[in-house]
Amino acid sequence: MTRRVIRPASAVLLACGVAAGCSSSTLEITDPDVLNVSDYQTVAGATPLRLGALQDFQNVFAGNLSIENVVIVTANISDEIYSTDTFDDRLFPNQRAMVENLPAMDGFYRNLHRAREGATQAILVLQKFAPTPVQNIGELYALRGFTETFFAETYCSGVPFSGQKDGVTFFGDPQTTAQIYTRALASFDSALAASGTSANVQNLARIGRGRVLLNQGQFAQAATAVAGVPTSFKYLTAHSTSSARQENGVWNALSIANSRYAIVNREGGNGIDWLRTPADPRIPWTPSTRVGFNGTSTNLPTQGKYARTGSVAVAEGIEARLIELEAQLRTDNQAARDAVFAGLNSLRSTGISPAMAPLPGSAATTQAAAVSQLFEERAIWLYLTGHRLGDLRRLIRQYGRTANSVFPTGNLPSPLAGTYGNDVNAPIPFDERNNPKFNGCLDRNP
Repeated sequence: MTRRVIRPASAVLLACGVAAGCSSSTLEITDPDVLNVSDYQTVAGATPLRLGALQDFQNVFAGNLSIENVVIVTANISDEIYSTDTFDDRLFPNQRAMVENLPAMDGFYRNLHRAREGATQAILVLQKFAPTPVQNIGELYALRGFTETFFAETYCSGVPFSGQKDGVTFFGDPQTTAQIYTRALASFDSALAASGTSANVQNLARIGRGRVLLNQGQFAQAATAVAGVPTSFKYLTAHSTSSARQENGVWNALSIANSRYAIVNREGGNGIDWLRTPADPRIPWTPSTRVGFNGTSTNLPTQGKYARTGSVAVAEGIEARLIELEAQLRTDNQAARDAVFAGLNSLRSTGISPAMAPLPGSAATTQAAAVSQLFEERAIWLYLTGHRLGDLRRLIRQYGRTANSVFPTGNLPSPLAGTYGNDVNAPIPFDERNNPKFNGCLDRNP
């Protein structure tokens, strides 16, 4: 059950304006689907509030809420997909030349904050009115941590975190990227503390902690955080055809007729070869004659990873193993490179069924080549799960790569025209300037 806005009053008022004898009771409408503050501040209201927070997270992560979700936005800015739309909302992010006023991006930003604040408010109600089972609280802390992580990975430095306290809205101060990661880590720590006996919540929180620690450059600590997560673990979204909001938004963006996005191969000359032949089993795709929304992008390949009601992994054990391998590769010697190469091949053997063939050749003999190989395997394992933009930014920040060596550059793919810009993250939307404490991005660095 979500907190939705109902607008029947205008129709009722019009009817009363033309009909004699309308009583005031006509306007007293009770809608059982709408939760007011007084409704959910109870034991009975805690559960629907929690379920609404879970749904808000699923929608903004991979749902069909106006198409823009974490997976699609980060894929479009990076090299996983490109826009086949006619609207600047999707073309500018793809071009790495963004402005503050893009309505679809504004909606995505608001929805991400809605999921974050919804989890926060639900946690407070559960702690007061439904403290058991405690893992329900832990799960919401973990999902809040992921929304905070997405803000840090997607946006420039300076995102404010506003909210409500005692029913009063307050404006948040702009946070640096480093501060946002610290905030996210605290949420994951709280999730782990409130996980009870739930292995599902424990593993979700552990992977979230590992992801944040990796972004902070604390590689050994990241590996320790995820060490106990089984490779088979998955925390998945759930989708259905009951409404457009419930569909898998990644499928919608990349698979339907006149889709607004498409898989792009080696975008900008340095992107990953996603469309391999034969297809990599981790990135299944088929050729088609589909045409994009713009009417000029033709023969768009159809992704096969997600179905209309298919699940998307928010966190999975494969990521835990990849974090451990990256931490191991921080040791710059051939023995470490050999061990990481063996680990990647082990993952190919055990992380997918049927098992894949090992990587060709032998381990890289230079650290730069080993890093490139690890990040390519990581990109393919985690394809269209919302990781790629954060990883490209880490290649710049932690490994000294230049932006134009990891992000798409040069001429845009035909039939698009023009050249790529220099953005490596999204600007905070102009609407945030309603916050008197906010005056724009603090910086646009990776």
